[in-house]
Amino acid sequence: MNNTRQTQTIIGAMVLAAAASAGYAGFLSHGLHLYYGLAVLVLAAATSRMKVKLPGIDGNMSVNLPFLLTAAVSLSTVETVAIAGACTVVQCWPKRDAKFKPQQLLFNVSMMTLASSIASLVFHSAWLRSTGWSPAVAGLILATAALFLGQTAPVATVIGLSEGSSIAHNWWNLAQLSFPYYVVSAGVTSLMQSVSHHIGWQVALAVFPVMYGIHRSYRVYFAGLAQPSHTPQLARAANAGH
Repeated sequence: MNNTRQTQTIIGAMVLAAAASAGYAGFLSHGLHLYYGLAVLVLAAATSRMKVKLPGIDGNMSVNLPFLLTAAVSLSTVETVAIAGACTVVQCWPKRDAKFKPQQLLFNVSMMTLASSIASLVFHSAWLRSTGWSPAVAGLILATAALFLGQTAPVATVIGLSEGSSIAHNWWNLAQLSFPYYVVSAGVTSLMQSVSHHIGWQVALAVFPVMYGIHRSYRVYFAGLAQPSHTPQLARAANAGH
């Protein structure tokens, strides 16, 4: 990230919003799910390192989204925030020879904290149940949308401010690359919820091999897009934080 005043302002605003949402989550009265939460945390952290390079962008996307969605719809908001924050640190932590970028890490952790807390709060909200819609369906759709917008919009904004490009154009490019994965992740999460309800959450978490397969497929797909004739010309960006 460039150390511009506008970029630093965005990061500061993101940190404040994340702190407020995390604090609110801490005051909610949801019960804790120790073993389930630990299992989701371990699998989400493991898949956080299974990353694919987004073509044309200095960023990447990990395949931990189904586990983050599972946390949002099955665990308390404070557990969801803790898992999302921990997984983001694991995802963004540099390799042995890479340079540590605290500003980038702070931005990504704040972004995921805010997005995951909103997704969980929306799913567990009383107004959603009062609408008469099925929480399992409408809630999952809204939670997925919250994570989608909560991750792509801040990244597109930072790209636009730091590089002087169109925020809307940057967001559209990010959305085109990542939206299919959010749809797939919502489907995987729905399957996990169904299996968990009828058999048990231990069996549902066996979806890890599926996510590994998706990871391999995306690596091959994005490798093809990364060829010079297919690569969208975006300027350097913040880590996509997915």
